[in-house]
Amino acid sequence: MKKMSQGEIIKKLTDRELILNLYLSQIIFIVLAITLSIFLFDRHESLFKLFEWNVNDIFWFGIVPGLLVVVIDILLIKFLHEKHYDDGGINSRIFKAISVPHIFFISLVISFSEELLFRGVIQTSFGFIFASLLFALVHFRYLKKIVLLVSVLLLSFLIGYMYEITENLLVSISAHFTIDFLLGIYYRLYRE
Repeated sequence: MKKMSQGEIIKKLTDRELILNLYLSQIIFIVLAITLSIFLFDRHESLFKLFEWNVNDIFWFGIVPGLLVVVIDILLIKFLHEKHYDDGGINSRIFKAISVPHIFFISLVISFSEELLFRGVIQTSFGFIFASLLFALVHFRYLKKIVLLVSVLLLSFLIGYMYEITENLLVSISAHFTIDFLLGIYYRLYRE
């Protein structure tokens, strides 16, 4: 029996099943982050100390870089041939299937869960380079698309660096959220 590719599996899923799988992966990331933090951090409250409400850092090291990434991504989408920027239609399917408030919520969930795990636990425990590479590898559907792979690698290193210099998870969460939310809106409203 022939093994189905990820693309073939995705095509068989309904939009609802695709979104539920997305939420399930984020729940797994949160549980994994909490579990790993219990073993890797000396004190239980260490994970919570990584969140600091510093509006200046959140704006300049989170939102502004996030906006720049969105502008660059949209330019790449517009000027590169679609085959170079095609993720198998997953992003289009997800964002076209949900409302703008749902895009806001799903972007918030994704940015919180992924940054909690990759920056908050993995980068804090194992370093910037390891966490950034692992984050890129988790987005394995991009591994066969050089433009998407380079994009996610650069994004991962950028967000990891912003966390590295601020030691504030709200910075990396705000950057990640800005990128996901605005690109989600773009996919919802402007992509075919």
